[in-house]
Formats: sequence, C-alpha cells, structure tokens
Amino acid sequence: MALHNRLRPWHGVMLVVFVAGTGLALLRAGTVTGGAILRAVLSGLFGLVVFQFTVGNVWGYAVEYYNTGGSWTDLPFLTPFVAAGVAVVATGIYVGNVAVAAWVAFWVFVIVAAVVALGAWFVAGYRDAGAS
Repeated sequence: MALHNRLRPWHGVMLVVFVAGTGLALLRAGTVTGGAILRAVLSGLFGLVVFQFTVGNVWGYAVEYYNTGGSWTDLPFLTPFVAAGVAVVATGIYVGNVAVAAWVAFWVFVIVAAVVALGAWFVAGYRDAGAS
C-alpha cells in the first residue's frame, strides 16, 4: 500500500513512454531474440531519459517564467513554443522522420528561448539604466 500512495499520474506517463519506446524498438527488430529484447529495453529507457530531460527543461522554463512575474500567455513566453511547433511541422513534412523533427524542434526551442531571454535582459537593462 505504501507504493500505491507514492504513485502519481506522471509515473503512468513515464511508463507509457518506456513501453512505447520498447515496443517500437521490438517492431523494428523484426525477430524477437534475447539480444533484440535487451536492445529494445535499452532503447525504451533511453527514450524515457530523453523524454524526461525535454519535458523537465520545458517545464522548468515555464515555471521560472511564471515565478518571475510573467504570464503563460505573454508573447515572449509563447515565442519559443510557436517557433518549435513550426519547426517540427516543417521538418516533419520535409524530412519525414519524427525523431529528426523532434530533435530540430528541441534545438529551435532552446535557441529561440535564449534569444528571447537575451532580448528581455537587454530591454530590462536599458529600463534600469534609464531609471537612475
């Protein structure tokens, strides 16, 4: 019963990601052997780590923005998400590979978020300088 009290919906999401990654790897393997199962489980675990890293960073970005007084409907907050969405669709159509599209979208998000943060820091610096 103690374990049941500590399980959260997030754990279910992580289980689904792991099972999906493992299942897809097994489907790609074609034949089920001991080595194929081991590679599929490792692939599922790797996919889970990448998923947690990505979702954790995006969640951290959102929480930090909100905690500094921003709103989740602000244009500077939404810009990286919109850019990543456009990148994932464009790359998905052009390349046709979901993994490549996700990789491109992640890096577009990171770069655009950095540019927006630097721009906000630059504008805030000028406001602070003008106030003295």
